[in-house]
Amino acid sequence: MTPKDVNVSAVQEHFKSPDPMIPYSARVTDIKPEAYAIATYGLMFVDEKIRAGYQFMPGQFNMIYLPGIGEVPISISSDPGDPERLGHTIRYAGNVTRAISRLQVGDIVGIRGPYGSAWPVERMRGQDLCIVTGGIGLAPLRPLIYTLIRRRSEFGRVILLYGARTPNDMVYVDEFPDWETKGIQVHTTVDRADEHWKGHVGVVPMLFYHIRLDPKQTTVVTCGPEIMMRFVIYEALARRIPKDRIYISMERTMKCGVGFCGHCQFGPVFVCKEGPVFSYAQVEPFFGLEDF
Repeated sequence: MTPKDVNVSAVQEHFKSPDPMIPYSARVTDIKPEAYAIATYGLMFVDEKIRAGYQFMPGQFNMIYLPGIGEVPISISSDPGDPERLGHTIRYAGNVTRAISRLQVGDIVGIRGPYGSAWPVERMRGQDLCIVTGGIGLAPLRPLIYTLIRRRSEFGRVILLYGARTPNDMVYVDEFPDWETKGIQVHTTVDRADEHWKGHVGVVPMLFYHIRLDPKQTTVVTCGPEIMMRFVIYEALARRIPKDRIYISMERTMKCGVGFCGHCQFGPVFVCKEGPVFSYAQVEPFFGLEDF
């Protein structure tokens, strides 16, 4: 089933004061397989005026809409410096994402957004940065990496600690050499190695034992499964990184994107509105608690 075009003319009047609940029509420009059941979709707004005016910050997400099927929140994984082409790295895991897996180049989807908070780039200026993530959790951090590369002189050391279940489950591996030549230290690990793997074997937080961090000037940012982030926070705190310089990106079931429906409530806040990026100091009282 190919989604029908969203009526662009009907939303023209909303461009200057956009209704956050109205999707804009976007065309699939390219599809790049990343790993098993994961691909990055390049999307471009059909309307040139919307395309020219769209901007987003690293860490924000869009709601991707397929008419007659549903909507799903997906982090933007492309470069904020090139917002005309929006990348969304998607794992096929539910009804909507499985329908997305059947899309082809040229098909039309709806986009509304961007939503949510962003990685605090300005607050991190002058700091060393330690980026810790696993699997597809690298997707919300990729725009931050692009931003750091573009503004490399404004930051200290930038270290990426990245892991996956197996080497074949890693995403963006073809970009790692370029990131390293542009000043990003890349450390990788896998839970289960194959005969070709030459790197570390073990869970992502164990990579902390292969680097040195200065707690006076280091910020840690992390995204991935909640259990992984819990151990990342533990390792960061053990190295005396302050709670207000540890940033996490939370995942919750988001339906509206604007804090109306309450599906993504996380303690006293809504992930779609106050998040998905929080400092650990903000969420410490209820981070890791069930039913929060």
